Amino acid sequence: MELTEVERERLATQQRLRAHGIDPYPARIRFARQRVMAAHAAARARGGEQAEVAVMGRVISRRVMGKAAFMHIEDASGRIQLYGRVGEDSLTAESFEWFKSLDLGDFLEARGSLMLTRTGEPSLRVREWHLLAKSLSPLPFAKEEVLPDGRVVRHSPFSDPELRYRQRYADLAVNPAVREVFVLRARIIRAIRDFLDSEGFLEVETPILQPIYGGAAARPFITHHNQLGQDLYLRISFELYLKRLLVGNLERVYEIGRDFRNEGVSFKHNPEFTMLEFYAAYMDLYDVMDLTERMLQHVARTVLPPEAEGKTSFRGHTINWLQPFQRIPLRQAILDRTGIDYTAYPDAASLGAELTRRSLLPPEAVQGKPWGKLVDTLIGDYVEKTLIEPTFLYDYPRDISPFAKAKPNEPNTVERFEGFIGGMELCNAFTELNDPLDQRERFLAESLNAEEGEANPVDEDYIRALMYGMPPAGGFGMGIDRLVMMFANRDSIREVLLFPHLRKAD
Repeated sequence: MELTEVERERLATQQRLRAHGIDPYPARIRFARQRVMAAHAAARARGGEQAEVAVMGRVISRRVMGKAAFMHIEDASGRIQLYGRVGEDSLTAESFEWFKSLDLGDFLEARGSLMLTRTGEPSLRVREWHLLAKSLSPLPFAKEEVLPDGRVVRHSPFSDPELRYRQRYADLAVNPAVREVFVLRARIIRAIRDFLDSEGFLEVETPILQPIYGGAAARPFITHHNQLGQDLYLRISFELYLKRLLVGNLERVYEIGRDFRNEGVSFKHNPEFTMLEFYAAYMDLYDVMDLTERMLQHVARTVLPPEAEGKTSFRGHTINWLQPFQRIPLRQAILDRTGIDYTAYPDAASLGAELTRRSLLPPEAVQGKPWGKLVDTLIGDYVEKTLIEPTFLYDYPRDISPFAKAKPNEPNTVERFEGFIGGMELCNAFTELNDPLDQRERFLAESLNAEEGEANPVDEDYIRALMYGMPPAGGFGMGIDRLVMMFANRDSIREVLLFPHLRKAD
């Protein structure tokens, strides 16, 4: 590894520490730790009265003034100022020399007495300290500017998105706002779990390695089991395994976990992503709509501060999560935005011709597309971006919904809805198809009509499960990453994944 000049200097300091019998990477701490914000509270509660505490964290600023040194350290709860000086009630001359030579990024533990500075800042007068981990590479800490109105502006040299994603550890270390996104993410997932648990759902785990992939129209990643001599697929969905559990009399089940799809990367797509899926016996499309609305409103009430009143900002829009969600038939939504009643064109040829005649799609965009795919393209091109407030579109074409039950007396329309917020699709749900023979026919028809690589393979074991009988049920899937994007006001999925997939670095 080629070291920079600064790294070589820090490595030399590390070697001097070892020569003086100081372990730059001790195995354990020596003091009973108090979190920084707890020390803040104690300092303010006592005013000028001293109290002995020990704090630990990373050095994020340092200022030396003769025989005194000031620095801030930061832990997960916040930051606190350390004050060290040479004197009987503070540090020895040798200890102070090492203290003032600490580098930004070093971890240390410090014990001493709490105090308030003349400006009221909680601080710790250090009596004893120990290095916990020596930082050899300098972190790109931001400079902070306090504006006249009291707002703090951070000028970070570590702002290149590509570098931030590749070195997420450094990004987290120097950007508190990034850490806050992932704290929020964890709180959102916890709120979802709490809600579903309270509704009588059972959290389960289904296979990631599957002999047959299914549950979505997506290309899988393929791997190989050496001992079994068998190709396996990373799952693209939990759906077919979770519905097997309904057959087994587990009436309400959910899973939160990773899916993997060998497809393109975009601001809202990553090859691996986190999904929530739940399935509930004796529910239908409309029950799932109600449950979904209550779940998302529970998340908003749980993770947003009271002053937000259930509202977030996303892509320049204000989203009110607590208002009733709009519910619009898909046919009406497309008609309103394009003037096309797609049910009047019963096959791909007639619908494609009308779309090109009206210049809604170019000829190359309709050529070879199945009828259902043309309808889906209209959703993506003309409808999705207009749905800002929480909205459910429902009643979808059967052609693009292989696992949804047909509407009574409308064989070409199924009981399916998709949820949209902030101009982006968030979730997808069905009244589940539980007729095994109909399901098998759908598998076969899809394999004939779908574009290359997008058909669900025929899963005979799943058909066998349905043969035993699955109760009427409602099912639901939602991208957790997209939900976090909406709550955290982030435009890219990479901002809400700790380690997004990136091209190989040059």
